[in-house]
Amino acid sequence: MKNYKGVTTKCVHSGDLIDDKFKGATSPLYPSTAYGYLDVEDDKYPRYFNTPNQLALSKKIAHLENCDSALLFGSGIAAIFTSLFSFLKSGDHVLFQSSLYGGTINLVVKEFKKFNIDYTFVESLEIKDFESELKANTKIIYIESPSNPLLEVIDLKKIALFSKKKNLISIIDNTFASPINQTPIDFGIDIVLHSATKYLGGHSDILAGTVASSFSNIKKITESSINYGGNLSEYTVWLLERSIKTLSLRVKAQNENAQKLAEFLENNKNVDLVFYPGLKSHPQHDLSKNQMKGFGGMMSFVLKNENKAADFTRHLKIIKAVMSLGGVESTITSPSLTSHSKLSKDQRKKYGISDGLLRFSVGIEDYDDLENDLTQAFNIL
Repeated sequence: MKNYKGVTTKCVHSGDLIDDKFKGATSPLYPSTAYGYLDVEDDKYPRYFNTPNQLALSKKIAHLENCDSALLFGSGIAAIFTSLFSFLKSGDHVLFQSSLYGGTINLVVKEFKKFNIDYTFVESLEIKDFESELKANTKIIYIESPSNPLLEVIDLKKIALFSKKKNLISIIDNTFASPINQTPIDFGIDIVLHSATKYLGGHSDILAGTVASSFSNIKKITESSINYGGNLSEYTVWLLERSIKTLSLRVKAQNENAQKLAEFLENNKNVDLVFYPGLKSHPQHDLSKNQMKGFGGMMSFVLKNENKAADFTRHLKIIKAVMSLGGVESTITSPSLTSHSKLSKDQRKKYGISDGLLRFSVGIEDYDDLENDLTQAFNIL
């Protein structure tokens, strides 16, 4: 792999699949599900994660995350499940940050008991509180930073040091940051996950997940992955590789828009709270400056009149009220109705998710158009 230094150059050129026959500028697509087995170095099969397109894009992901290797999955939750269950067995225990994507919480609550795996959701971002919940059978510490949907930021270096000291495997969901804004491997985190449906795909038309780590960890995860069958189709791999070529440009534009919109919302009379790491009012603002290269395109805010949340989103004309995030178009959603809807109202309240909370994924549109769209919706309230 060529040693590209710039992140934008990495996005475009790392892990290129070279078209040796026709010298095309883009990676060729190999859609076959049937490869020869005679006189070949290794048997290729899509479920083995070793087809040409899968291997090439895995190298790009690994290069962007500053690590050895990576794998591609059919969804973010497939990447999460496979990574966890590759290292867990009956009787083990996992420490989870409590502020997580609702799908992850649902996975843990609904599935872990079936396999006699214990877990604790730590209601704090402080290392001492993780340590107080540590058990003799704890195997993994799982975090998400910035978190979905409250944009909480946890100290990656402290988590990594703690996990190594206690012989734990540290896993982070890095979806909200993207590898453009944050590379957790650099702080000592063991395994980095992404819902590639979001920023890596970036156009709201790809469902995928990624895992990046050391050769040894990826080897172990691959062994389980082959049995679980969560690989990504070759055509989607090809589309994802194409999308990642513009990842750096997209994310940097989203960072710029989000910072200005967060400041605009913080000063709006209709808004009670704004959660965005780039704001000085954010409780982990200084930490965010130290471990993030950009503050991201994600934020959330709470309307003063929570009963007006649905009406507000209905009146938006440019910003789309849809369930996903990280695309080039700006989107907004109510976590209580979407990502965290599987949790009870009491559970949502416990995690700080009110009915008036709106999660805002800022796109690459012109800033003035986004501000004007928010303003006209506020004026109708």
